[in-house]
Amino acid sequence: MMHQAAIRTGFSLALLGGVSACVGTDGQGLDRKDFHPEYLGIETILLDGDLVNFKVEMRGARSVADVADYAKCAAAQYALIRGYGFARHVRTNVDEKDGLWRGDAVYTVSKNLPRGRLTLDAEVVVDNCKADGIPTV
Repeated sequence: MMHQAAIRTGFSLALLGGVSACVGTDGQGLDRKDFHPEYLGIETILLDGDLVNFKVEMRGARSVADVADYAKCAAAQYALIRGYGFARHVRTNVDEKDGLWRGDAVYTVSKNLPRGRLTLDAEVVVDNCKADGIPTV
């Protein structure tokens, strides 16, 4: 079965954040303790100056949100590595085939808080990723 999704609006991203932040269940009624993802790697591609593409792969994702969170964690850590404090989400595409989930996300990174609604405080996001057991770059 092939699933495809594109996350393009602040509304969609806000919903994804809510799903991943659930404590008792994953938003689909599944207990989080039964969630055992396998994070298979992150590829980082500098597109232009502050525009960066993150390609991630994983198995065991419950939904598009898990893949998007993995890419978000990569983007936040990358921003910190480059000496930046912020990232802004541009777009994320996710597909799944035979249990292998692939995410293709684009973010901008910057020293100052960028304009827009889809901004990330890189340090806060990385801390949350570590607490949730999601690897970063």
